[in-house]
Amino acid sequence: MKPTYFSELFTRTLRDDPADEDVDSAKLLVRGGYVRKMAPGVFAWLPLGLKVLENVEEVIRKEMASIGAQEVHLPALLPKSVYAPTGRWDEYGDNIFKLKDRHGADYLLAPTHEEPFTLLAKSLLSSYRDLPFTLYQIQTKYRDEARPRAGLIRGREFIMKDAYSFTESEEGMKECYRLERAAYERVFKKLAVDYVIVHAFSGPMGGSQSEEFLCPLAIGEDTFVKAPSGKAWNVEALKTPREERDFSRVPAPKDIKTPIDGSAASLKSWLKKQGIEAGILKNIAVRLTAPDGTKSVAVVGIPEGREIDLKRLEACLSPMEVCLADREDLKNHPELVKGFIGVKKVGPQGEAGACPYFLDAHVAKGSAWCTGADREGFHTLNLVFGRDFDCDKIVEAAQVKEGDESPDGSGMLSIERGVEIGQVFQLGLKYSSSMGFKVSGPEGSPEPVWMGSYGIGVSRLVACIAESHMDGRAIVWPISAAPFKVEVISARKECKKACSDLGEELASLGLEALVDDREESAGVKFADCDLVGSPITAVLGRGYMERGEVEVKERESGKVLKVPAKNAAQEILKLSSRLRRALEEPCLE
Repeated sequence: MKPTYFSELFTRTLRDDPADEDVDSAKLLVRGGYVRKMAPGVFAWLPLGLKVLENVEEVIRKEMASIGAQEVHLPALLPKSVYAPTGRWDEYGDNIFKLKDRHGADYLLAPTHEEPFTLLAKSLLSSYRDLPFTLYQIQTKYRDEARPRAGLIRGREFIMKDAYSFTESEEGMKECYRLERAAYERVFKKLAVDYVIVHAFSGPMGGSQSEEFLCPLAIGEDTFVKAPSGKAWNVEALKTPREERDFSRVPAPKDIKTPIDGSAASLKSWLKKQGIEAGILKNIAVRLTAPDGTKSVAVVGIPEGREIDLKRLEACLSPMEVCLADREDLKNHPELVKGFIGVKKVGPQGEAGACPYFLDAHVAKGSAWCTGADREGFHTLNLVFGRDFDCDKIVEAAQVKEGDESPDGSGMLSIERGVEIGQVFQLGLKYSSSMGFKVSGPEGSPEPVWMGSYGIGVSRLVACIAESHMDGRAIVWPISAAPFKVEVISARKECKKACSDLGEELASLGLEALVDDREESAGVKFADCDLVGSPITAVLGRGYMERGEVEVKERESGKVLKVPAKNAAQEILKLSSRLRRALEEPCLE
């Protein structure tokens, strides 16, 4: 191993933040010469960034090897025929890059690889004796993000590690899931990334169970909730505790004239002035778009005091896309009177062909409500859910609030934000069944294959490490991810040769060292050292000239050691080993 000399490194640091980046990690990765933006959501990796990426991948590969997973590499460019059997060619909609070859055949740039892996395994695995088996890859994937943001966190081109397990039984699938989940915990601990495991929504992936690994960061796009018990849920997967109420004393429904503008706030104020105590049920028209592009209208009932959460609703109605209905959508639905939509003409109680009616889970069975009367200027009192009206489906459609009751009964929920860095799925038989993947069982008859799917956002993980390890000026990389473990700086020209010698000695000991040999001022070198973010720095300056000392600094703690130059390499090696052990020890089982 040889040290790297700054004068030979293909990079350039920037003094000022790039104007087109919106989060600190992206600004520092560009300023430090790790990446360069080529287009919105598309980045070039420079040598420094590539070294970090490779170090992250090395940690992942070691943990995959520890559970017996084998690495392969599948193409990113794939034909429509691979994704058509599961319906995901259509389900992905505009979120994927589609193209045609010169012969007019349809292709896509793969956003994920469940179907190709299933076909690959189907071609090679034929007997229950071949199972269990886990395959993985680390590969570039593509999604046509409408609004790329946060640098590497939300891009159109990104690097993922995805793994797939194949077993002959559900129990085998659950065991592979357990092993992969534990390996993920070790990966994130070794990379010094904080994480929270949350119960998640499987989405288009399907399957019986899914969990996400979220890095708790304020810049995160994922909202999750935590219970006092420590359990956590993605808001899209959170289930509202259900209850029933006694409605035996609730009188019959009656329509009342309400001279108001139709808003829930106006109705609440008016009812209060009339001395009427009543819960208000807002009925909101939404547009549903099926994977084939077919559009329809539905109505969603939500208690007053809560706002609609379209992402939560969409999770319940997957693979439908959901948005608020507009005037054009309502042209063919004169029964839906804006501001006065009721429950009498929708859902099970409506006429044939009526709009579906979905009811938020906060609406208890037996609860009484005031809602629209399907005619302008009128509302209906004393409508009881389960007595006077019903719904087509109970959904999670309302925004979660701080202080809501936890599903596990341990107390009130707190709302947090995070970045998804990994997710694990128990896929079951979804993909193997739709793609005809069976193996011969012990009796010789065909048996279905149980599958699991497991992903880590590798390039996103680089950004999360950077975002989590900043000291105000720059990134301070954990030693497991750092492009160089130590940077050697000559604060005086007379120390240049000694710096080179120290770099050579460190390299001979197996430490990746960066030697700043440039003809620059000490101030410039120190500023660039901050941006490079090596966890250990060794400075040769006045102390070396006067006393033969090297100043060794641990960046994260700020601790400084002054050691004799002849012992410097060994002391740095000890410090490096200690930093590594600090990351390894929590992973011991």
